[in-house]
Amino acid sequence: MAGYTFAEYQVAAARTATPVVDGQDREHLANFALGLTGEAGEVADAIKKHLFHGKALDRDHVAKEIGDVLWYVSMLATTLGFELDELAERNVAKLKARYPDGFSEADSEARRDEMDVPDAAEEMALAAD
Repeated sequence: MAGYTFAEYQVAAARTATPVVDGQDREHLANFALGLTGEAGEVADAIKKHLFHGKALDRDHVAKEIGDVLWYVSMLATTLGFELDELAERNVAKLKARYPDGFSEADSEARRDEMDVPDAAEEMALAAD
């Protein structure tokens, strides 16, 4: 599988999903979102058992679970009409805005990428003026 692009993966992964039928978006969204959290939980559980229960880290098992996370992310993106390439680009742009010089705790606190977005309290204050 080496050399897959996000677009190629998204198409290949969709082959194993239940076909989306008109009017079933709700069910697919629920299935994929809940599946994503379940698989992410399996990754977290493997790490927890390694760090706190003294178990050896089974990297192959973790890799398979991360692959399952990727599958659910891909299916959720597909159901919502997103391409993984687009989501990756948007995420990198957000991270570059947040951490222009690489990660720092100060930049993490500042959250530059969210500074232009007023929170609900600010919006209410602006509306009252």
